[in-house]
Amino acid sequence: MKTVSSALDAAYWRQRYATGRDGWDAGAPTPPLRAYFDQLGPAAQPRILIPGVGRGYEAEYLHRAGFRQVFVADFAPEALGALAARVPDFPAAHLLPADFFGLSNDPPYDLIVEQTFFCALAPAQRPAYARQCARLLRPGGTLAGLLFDTAFAGATEPPFGGTAAEYRAYFAPYFTFQHFAPATNSLRPRQGKELFICLKKN
Repeated sequence: MKTVSSALDAAYWRQRYATGRDGWDAGAPTPPLRAYFDQLGPAAQPRILIPGVGRGYEAEYLHRAGFRQVFVADFAPEALGALAARVPDFPAAHLLPADFFGLSNDPPYDLIVEQTFFCALAPAQRPAYARQCARLLRPGGTLAGLLFDTAFAGATEPPFGGTAAEYRAYFAPYFTFQHFAPATNSLRPRQGKELFICLKKN
């Protein structure tokens, strides 16, 4: 089994952005997430967190749809800077230059959106990811988004794949599974390779 080749720290991700190695960047929210967001409605103004936000297309989409409690976290300044430049009225206080695992849960979030962050973590961090998502959410809060349902053989750097059975083991101690099935409207290069999840914190 190959080991992860480098520390996946802020310097690593800055180098990925600087060299254009950002194949996760779709240039817009992916169809499964757009469809999910369109069902939410902003009236209740849920407190939303998007960790490892990248250039923040999901945050932009939600902000333009009227959601005013959207927070994004990333420790690559290029990521947060791209969102701030594109959406000047996005609240600066909602741009969190932080490590996901160090975020505060005071106050807790109603929704965490997962989009290419889980697959960017070293696989050994996955149990801690599930635990931290649960810690950051209020009781009954939601973790929703996409996970790769495919193996990337020999991967020594992100993205890292996996299986539905593996993922279930991480989340089952903390969440009730409302939806956990192959995505039906993925981007063409990802078709047949993604799970859409909607999990409720116990």
